[in-house]
Amino acid sequence: MTKLSTQSYKGARDFYPEDKRLQSYLFAVMRSVCSRYGYEEYDAPILEPTDLYLQKGNQEIIKEQTYTFEDRGGRSVTMRTEMTPTVARMVAGKRQELGYPLRWYSIPQCWRYERMQRGRGREFYQLNIDIFGDDSITAEHELLLLISDLMKSYGASDEMYTIRVGSRLLLDYIAKEILQLTDDKKRQFMSLLDKLQKIEEKSFYQQLSELVDGSSEKIDFVRRLTEANQLAELDEKLQHHDSISRLEELLKLCRSSGLTNVLFDPAITRGFEYYTDIVFEVFDRHPENNRSMFGGGRYDSLVADFGVEPVPTVGFGMGDHTLQNFLELHDLLPELSTETDVYVVCVGDTYQAAIGIVTTLREQKLNVALDVSNRKIEKSIKAAEKKAIEYVLFIGQSELESGQLSLRNIQTGEEFKAGIDEISQKLLG
Repeated sequence: MTKLSTQSYKGARDFYPEDKRLQSYLFAVMRSVCSRYGYEEYDAPILEPTDLYLQKGNQEIIKEQTYTFEDRGGRSVTMRTEMTPTVARMVAGKRQELGYPLRWYSIPQCWRYERMQRGRGREFYQLNIDIFGDDSITAEHELLLLISDLMKSYGASDEMYTIRVGSRLLLDYIAKEILQLTDDKKRQFMSLLDKLQKIEEKSFYQQLSELVDGSSEKIDFVRRLTEANQLAELDEKLQHHDSISRLEELLKLCRSSGLTNVLFDPAITRGFEYYTDIVFEVFDRHPENNRSMFGGGRYDSLVADFGVEPVPTVGFGMGDHTLQNFLELHDLLPELSTETDVYVVCVGDTYQAAIGIVTTLREQKLNVALDVSNRKIEKSIKAAEKKAIEYVLFIGQSELESGQLSLRNIQTGEEFKAGIDEISQKLLG
């Protein structure tokens, strides 16, 4: 018989209790902040018809990075790579029944078959937050405020990260009207801009030259564009474009509300074609991880792809891999202890009596693990140590006869003998 491997599927993770404890903390903070802003949680199946991703997506992801297969009914299905197409489908399905603006969030598991690297796995969880039915710039502003509060809730300061804001509407205008690119070359241009911080400058301009047929005027235009740090630094040809006034309004709102780390970056594109206007990305400023962590933007036409009236939408996604990397690098991960308050060890044949004591402790909101193995006490204590449980409570015949239970702090060795009520009060702190 072939020996089975103990390794998880490549690119996926096992969550042992200590890992699950950290995940629960990360998710609890997400849920707390989202609820504070009036967002409601939703969920959906992990499998979707492949057509959902073929309609409006990044073709590289669809062709090379999905888990796609044919089910027993002969249908092509894909394990979700992101939640945005799914939530658009859900909204379209009940378009007339919902009360707008919708504020929804989810923390789904997603799958992408891609090259693994730091901050990226093939399996990941991603916080998705969206506002449906609000076309005003205040929707984008609210999401940036929420991101700021979320990061603060994890202990991050504004100096640890930046939020870079750009416009796909502006970039579409540049690609079509100024660079005069075909639709295919426009997609290549967006992809190239997205790689601006990841590839060498020489390589960037070589690829750009190929896209614009070697036009030095167009290359210089893109150079000036990518070097602009303020809206006022953009070329005169762009100053009166519709996207500029929305960017100005958003940046003004950010300044007035104390979001000091929101910056204009004309090269922010995001990877998906469904974005229609404002886009943004959150960058870690740590020198060991100076990269984009997560982002989002406005996508006003995706819901309409399901044959209903358009619903203006803006949202973002935050992956758990990049979030955890950020918290580790900035020393923001808390020390998380087990949820079990006490490990009760039966000494001898005391199980029936111990059950009553354990039930009383649990009724007083204590988390109790009961060991009835009848092994040597040292082994039971060792088991509690491995589980990182602080207290062990011994229940033997002598304890039952005297009514004085023995409680030991296995970290300090301190012993405490008392009745059930006093024991309970000590454990409750």
